Amino acid sequence: MAATTTPSFAQRFEDYRLSKTAVAWIGAACAVATIVVGFVWGGWVTGGTATDMATKAAAGANAKLAADVCAVQFNNDPQAATQLVALNKLDSWRRADFITQGGWAKISGMKEPITGAADLCAKQLSEPKL
Repeated sequence: MAATTTPSFAQRFEDYRLSKTAVAWIGAACAVATIVVGFVWGGWVTGGTATDMATKAAAGANAKLAADVCAVQFNNDPQAATQLVALNKLDSWRRADFITQGGWAKISGMKEPITGAADLCAKQLSEPKL
């Protein structure tokens, strides 16, 4: 009687060959996993989302610049000290209207103030100076 030997695990692993179908499915699963990981944890965004983010960043930068100009115009007003006292007496949600009505939030050449500039200007003016 002949003795049969069972191949070792390493030998069986070395001899194993995947089918083409299995290789194709593994490749597809790896591609899907890469996409999921990239969008969930990798910080990838679609073109539309990137455009929205850039638009919001630009609008925020415009408002910040306009608020800085507003603060300078407010401080250059001959009655700045009196106006600052009046501004600080107002509730925080009414300060932007005060700045807009005073005309300090407008940049020359523009009909309307930039959105958000009056709020930022009021915050800058009402913060205590360090």
